[in-house]
Amino acid sequence: MIRKEMIAMLLAGGQGSRLGVLTASVAKPAVAFGGKYRIIDFPLSNCINSGIDTVGVLTQYQPLRLNTHIGIGIPWDLDRNNGGVTVLPPYEKSDNSEWYSGTANAIFQNMNYMEGYNPEYVLILSGDHIYKMDYEVMLDFHKENHADVTIATMPVPLSEASRFGIVIADEDKKIMDFEEKPKEPRSNLASMGIYIFSWKVLKEALYAMKDQSGCDFGKHIIPYCHSKGQRLFAYEYNGYWKDVGTLGSYWEANMELIDLIPEFNLYEEYWKIYTKSDIIEPQYLSPESFVERSIIGEGSEIFGEVRNSVVGAGVTIGKGTVVRDSIIMKGAHIGENTYIEKSIIAEGCTIGSNVRLGIGDEAPNKLNASIYSFGLVTIGEDSVVPDNVSIGKNTAISGVTDKGDYPDGNLASGEVIIKAGDVI
Repeated sequence: MIRKEMIAMLLAGGQGSRLGVLTASVAKPAVAFGGKYRIIDFPLSNCINSGIDTVGVLTQYQPLRLNTHIGIGIPWDLDRNNGGVTVLPPYEKSDNSEWYSGTANAIFQNMNYMEGYNPEYVLILSGDHIYKMDYEVMLDFHKENHADVTIATMPVPLSEASRFGIVIADEDKKIMDFEEKPKEPRSNLASMGIYIFSWKVLKEALYAMKDQSGCDFGKHIIPYCHSKGQRLFAYEYNGYWKDVGTLGSYWEANMELIDLIPEFNLYEEYWKIYTKSDIIEPQYLSPESFVERSIIGEGSEIFGEVRNSVVGAGVTIGKGTVVRDSIIMKGAHIGENTYIEKSIIAEGCTIGSNVRLGIGDEAPNKLNASIYSFGLVTIGEDSVVPDNVSIGKNTAISGVTDKGDYPDGNLASGEVIIKAGDVI
């Protein structure tokens, strides 16, 4: 096997529980984004655009959609005889069977995969962020500084710094200290969860910390390397980067794509975002339809009105229906004379006719106010909403519902319907 200078390990096993019913049956990196893509397309495209042709994708929670999407890596030119993309789920060993219990534990359990390439450098990535980054530039920075570990960082408002791992660096970007989610941050340089390790340093740290419960890079590996006097450097990134970990940030990131001059451009010729695309028929917009400032996926049929929205592939929007400020994912069917505002409707949903979504005043969600907020209506995959019902704000629906689930034909703001057997 040819030795690789740098391989990437992409952590894509997360549930993304803060996305609520959107991730009940799909891993967060496989959630649709921008009408055409899935979240994992962004780090995978960054890899191939950065000249990295060997990527291990570590999966765990609900991996089926992710595995099907990645396949053998053809859309990203990662179907290689030597290298390419490899899906790495947890597996049963001769002495025990062990789920990945932390970011670093997941990497440690795939030591054999990395050993097979004997790389000089290992790039650790998260599979659930939206951004474009040239990892080759980061590697050059790592080499120039003779670093053992380089952490990608970005400046954040000091008021938000306590949510992140924070690095304290000198004027040469050498890291003097590292604090995981400090109450009183001493810096505003936040770790992005993107690391380049020199292979020997990573291997030594993983073996040294292998018995730590839930072994994690931010909590264990980085502090260990720092305590051993390794050369740690902060690579500062100033481009667009979005953690779409909450329904609010996920909705916002999609809405930003339809700005007149979007901050994040999906269509740059020199830095393409690649994805697996199944539907190739064109969209159909009927003579009575109206579309303004929206993304409409291929194969979709629009008979109503769509404003400021992101509509995925193969969606049908019926006559007289109005969709505003919403995300409607692949294969959803919306009936006639329905009104939808500020809603996230997942793949394969059926919304009846004469339905009202996102109406009335806001009220805190009774199941989980920290997840179902931002004034959104969130409807999980393959759910059904019957004709002639009204649904308020900060609501969630999962499963096949009927008229009997809606007292007086209403679901008040802050309420949820989660059908038996559905995961929240």
